[in-house]
Amino acid sequence: MKLKLHLLIILFISLATTTVAQHQNIMISNTNSPEEPSIAIDPNNTNRLIAGANINNVFHSEDGGYTWDVAYLYSATNGVWGDPCVMVDNNGNYYFFHLSNPSTGSWIDRIVCQKSTNGGDTWNNGSYMGLNGSKAQDKEWVAIDRNTGVIYSTWTQFDDYGSSNPSDRSNIMFSKSTDDGESWSSAMRINEVDGDCIDDDNTVEGAVPCVGPNGEVYVSWAGPLGIVFDKSLDQGETWLENDIFVTGFPGGWAYDIPGISRCNGLPITICDLSGGENHGTIYINWTDQRYGTDDTDVWLVKSVDAGETWTEPVRINDDPPGKQQFFTWMTIDQVTGTLYFVFYDRRAYEDSNTDVYMAKSNDGGETFTNFKVSESPFLPISTVFFGDYNNITAHNNVVRPIWTRLHDGQLSVWTAIINLFVTDVETVAEPAIPFALDQNYPNPFKETTHFSFKIKKTSTVSLRIIDLFGREVATMIDKKILRPGAYFEHFNASTYNLSPGVYYFSLTGDDQNQMRKMIIER
Repeated sequence: MKLKLHLLIILFISLATTTVAQHQNIMISNTNSPEEPSIAIDPNNTNRLIAGANINNVFHSEDGGYTWDVAYLYSATNGVWGDPCVMVDNNGNYYFFHLSNPSTGSWIDRIVCQKSTNGGDTWNNGSYMGLNGSKAQDKEWVAIDRNTGVIYSTWTQFDDYGSSNPSDRSNIMFSKSTDDGESWSSAMRINEVDGDCIDDDNTVEGAVPCVGPNGEVYVSWAGPLGIVFDKSLDQGETWLENDIFVTGFPGGWAYDIPGISRCNGLPITICDLSGGENHGTIYINWTDQRYGTDDTDVWLVKSVDAGETWTEPVRINDDPPGKQQFFTWMTIDQVTGTLYFVFYDRRAYEDSNTDVYMAKSNDGGETFTNFKVSESPFLPISTVFFGDYNNITAHNNVVRPIWTRLHDGQLSVWTAIINLFVTDVETVAEPAIPFALDQNYPNPFKETTHFSFKIKKTSTVSLRIIDLFGREVATMIDKKILRPGAYFEHFNASTYNLSPGVYYFSLTGDDQNQMRKMIIER
């Protein structure tokens, strides 16, 4: 036991010499009230990243996301409104897709594509798709076929956005570009069953396309039937006559979360093109409140037969029931086949304090490892709009999530430098054991913080503080028998004469050990 503990301490010390947290957090921007972010890695050069956020914020990085250039997108003809979606093509060109607010025309009457051929320094005026009189075109997403370069886009068309008139309907639309976003095919409806225009549970929304191993186009969305799936085997020229039912959506896709003025659990669809053992598997990820409004969870289904049949939903977040996990997004590393998820998480709190968690799966969604990526929580308030999603991108073991944070009334967007070695250590260090140690809160802290942990079966445990040299500098619990339940410990650094710096706290017992990093600020 002592040897295992010392090896873990040495490992954490080596990581601490280069970072201030297990996954270093980088603020991309806190100007122009950014929210609803999107991010993409250049698959030919993983040091190049493009990101965007509402309404016209655009960011690019040439050093893997450690530093970012901040700019603002303009389109004199079509305007820039919302729902940012950024992509990188095979030639390193950047794309920023968004809703419109044209100088002549109607609000959100088309989907706009703006392109940069010089690494995000300048952007063209943009092309567009879906213009259909005054009908509203909303919530687009795109996918690029890496073999052909064809760009596919799907979105929701409203006859009259927000209308409760039963004759006004919403539909899922499709268009593609075969000339690198210069022009777009005529928009076509691909859904069988339409929805209302209220922008709620019975509206068809959340169409996120992906490309299959043989150039198939796959997409799912939510609506009055739950989650349904459609596909095209001929580059979007024709689609299934009947949509395939995937799963129900208990409680609906539009729901409330305390502190969030609007939340939804809309699905994300991806396909494994890695060439590994799960090659061709299609995955759909979403959140719902099937266990009640105080227990939002992250879910996954998959299909191994091109979407014809689907597994039962599996729960991705691994905390006990009764907490909120929301605003999920999913991606796949097409080199390794690893699935990555990012979501807001409140498992450690009784109030609306919110962390950012990730999960990953190395076995095609059979098992998941959860790990916290935000360095400290934030407290959202319902009067501040957070958008409708976060995002994540990954390629060849480079993984970058992006999320929105609120601090002192100011919105900001962040990414994290994901240390895959640390997530692997967490997998080894935290198997199914009789207790679970949470991150301390607040962290970093200047004088006082709180530790919390859960005992799952009666155990003899110790809670200790360890410095960077592996020395025990404080003992809060020493070989005490604790019964199942939740435990909280108040910690005052001055009581133990601890100087500012990086420390670790460990919960040990029954030949098991869990460790977390904490930082005492000056």
